[in-house]
Amino acid sequence: MTIASSSSPTTSTALPPTDAKDRVRQLMQGLQDEICQALEQLDGVSLFRQDSWDREEGGGGRSRVMRDGGIFEQGGVGFSEVWGSHLPPSILAQRPDAKGHKWFATGTSMVLHPRNPYIPTVHLNYRYFEAGPVWWFGGGIDLTPYYPFREDVVHFHSTMKQAADAHNPEYYPTFKRWCDEYFYLKHRQETRGVGGIFFDYQDGQGELYRGPDPEGPAANYSKQVGVPAQRNWEELFVFARDCGKAFLPAYTPIVERRKNMEYGDRERNFQLYRRGRYVEFNLVYDRGTIFGLQTNGRTESILMSLPPLVRWEYGYQPEPNTPEAELYETYLKPQDWLK
Repeated sequence: MTIASSSSPTTSTALPPTDAKDRVRQLMQGLQDEICQALEQLDGVSLFRQDSWDREEGGGGRSRVMRDGGIFEQGGVGFSEVWGSHLPPSILAQRPDAKGHKWFATGTSMVLHPRNPYIPTVHLNYRYFEAGPVWWFGGGIDLTPYYPFREDVVHFHSTMKQAADAHNPEYYPTFKRWCDEYFYLKHRQETRGVGGIFFDYQDGQGELYRGPDPEGPAANYSKQVGVPAQRNWEELFVFARDCGKAFLPAYTPIVERRKNMEYGDRERNFQLYRRGRYVEFNLVYDRGTIFGLQTNGRTESILMSLPPLVRWEYGYQPEPNTPEAELYETYLKPQDWLK
């Protein structure tokens, strides 16, 4: 672990390049295109339907949805580029120094809900925000299995670690802990899945962790790391790009291994029950959902991450010594998957 400077600036000291918005826009659109083309080949039955939309206050996007596929019951891959004059409360609460500036945000996001319960749901989101002198990159990817296989979890985390390590060996251990913290349902006291990586407010300044829990595992690890040196806009741009491109090699092999596994009503009903956790998280905690709704975004695009079918059951408890119990007892607990 490398200990760097202990200083922790709270505002960016370097302005982004003059063509920053165009470059990030092209990156996010390119990721959407690349992911959609690969998923259509993987699914083999359904294609994405695109809806292009405009936002009255400024900007727009394109939402692509796949339904009733050979593998994916529903999947959405979205791109958005929006701007405005009034910042939403969710941003000002974290970065009050952005107040009074016109803002710009762009990103790509994706959620895939496979039909087979042995294939995990997966979520991806990478984004860029700019308001006057304030700018940052954020995003991440996480895996939500219903019937987990350790080899799948290890493969997923290994692939993301490799992508992150190419830029900074402290990225993965910090952002993995941040992911465990972020994708956590406080009212259930359980993680949403087996995590991945998550980061936000990355502008090259201060410590790596910039989240709300100053005493949590991510914050404590970040404090030990200190302030990394020599991180600029270009480096963070390439880091976000490489993380986005790591999705297909991280997820596709898992789908290929599990797509032909047989399942019955028991597995299907448990999958639908656990999908309820996805709905709860997205409507209560998800930062992208909150930002989109607070900025009068397109509701259909904001909520396209929700599964097409879901069920709740009052007071559910898994039977002991079952695969369902193993999910709760082993896989919904933050841990080092690469030991």
